[in-house]
Amino acid sequence: MSENESLSKPKSVILTCAQPTGNLTLGNYLGAVRNWSEMLDRHECYFGIVDLHAITTPSEPAVLRQNAYQCVAQYIACGLDPDKCHQFLQSHVIGHTELAWVLTCLTPIGELQRMTQFKDKAAKLGFKTAETDSPDGEIKFSHEGARAQASINAGLLCYPVLMAADILLYNADLVPVGEDQRQHLELCRDLAQRFNHQYSETFVIPEPYVPKTGSRIMSLADPTRKMSKSDDNDRATLFILDEPDRIRKKIASAVTDSGSEIRATADKPGVSNLLTIHSGLSGRPVAELEEHFSGKGYGELKSELTELVSESLAPVRSRYRELIEDKAYLKTVLAQGAAAAQKRAYKILAKVYRKVGFPERERN
Repeated sequence: MSENESLSKPKSVILTCAQPTGNLTLGNYLGAVRNWSEMLDRHECYFGIVDLHAITTPSEPAVLRQNAYQCVAQYIACGLDPDKCHQFLQSHVIGHTELAWVLTCLTPIGELQRMTQFKDKAAKLGFKTAETDSPDGEIKFSHEGARAQASINAGLLCYPVLMAADILLYNADLVPVGEDQRQHLELCRDLAQRFNHQYSETFVIPEPYVPKTGSRIMSLADPTRKMSKSDDNDRATLFILDEPDRIRKKIASAVTDSGSEIRATADKPGVSNLLTIHSGLSGRPVAELEEHFSGKGYGELKSELTELVSESLAPVRSRYRELIEDKAYLKTVLAQGAAAAQKRAYKILAKVYRKVGFPERERN
């Protein structure tokens, strides 16, 4: 392929969405957001803040609105340049719920009930499933879970279909997903193929996007679990907006392991996690760090890591503080992102409506 042909070739479309659920963790930053910033020049990128998904669980309206602005401010502070990508609120784009309804009508309820996340969330609300699911995939609830069944909303069940609509509405080629979302992406791919088979070729079948680099950051309190913003233990999670004193306290209390040798091995998950964080921020290979800390103690590792985390996140904290005070600018970013997203969404939705058989709307 010649250079001119390469330059004229359309960029592949990448879409990634996240709920506006408060501050990003260091795990979000190292494992996802920082990698997203490296995609901007090579792909056409859409970053959706999915506030419609956020109401599947109870939320305060004022908090949800504020979280949306905090989310886009953190994205920009972490390197997602609005001039190189489209950042938008899901609720600002017509088409997400409309396409979700069309796809819902192609989705057997058994497929949704088999979703791992639905089962997990249902269990948290008090559901208890029978020891074995029925052959058709329907979950059988025990008597103990009958009362809790009234508290679960249909949105929680249909959540994966709306997620599929989020992706297919933009005919995204690639979708960055974590392990916990792979099942949802598979449903999205199945629905795209099902629609294409029933109504003719319409949707691109999205592929998972796996970045070349990425760090899986674990909980500071329990290094066998992934770091989570919803962890009940306040010192288990490092947030990108944590001030240096909070960072110091959290790292100081981080779980280590028996023995004193600083090595990344299976029997040392705590130390391995701290080395992974160091490597992700410093860019130094873990093997090099093991040699660097040879003969030193856990205290020295934690001290150096505290300084590294604080200094690495200082520009992010500073930029965020500027952005969150400029609500007018954030609204402009979201408006421009929504306009670009809406233009693409209308094209896909019109095609879907025509193929399904809805009469074309007469416009004045």
